[in-house]
Amino acid sequence: MATRYRLEAAKTRTDMREWQVKRRERTRQLIELGGLLAKADLVELPDDDRAALYSAFLTVAAKLRGPDSAQALVLFRRKGGRAFEAEQGKETGL
Repeated sequence: MATRYRLEAAKTRTDMREWQVKRRERTRQLIELGGLLAKADLVELPDDDRAALYSAFLTVAAKLRGPDSAQALVLFRRKGGRAFEAEQGKETGL
């Protein structure tokens, strides 16, 4: 009987750990996305107008779901990559 309780307790701990790991991964992803907002000056630029930011995100999402989605994604990646490189150059003084 005690062995069964130990096994059930161990299973519960494992299930909880899996749930915690997933929650931490999601939290990390959200923090990183928030960091991208800050990098792009999107927090202060529209005066923290969340409706305007949400509308901008919906516009980008619609573009990425549209008929020219592949072309838009390539363009966004290219511009984003250049921005990251430029920022990296500023940080290293190059």
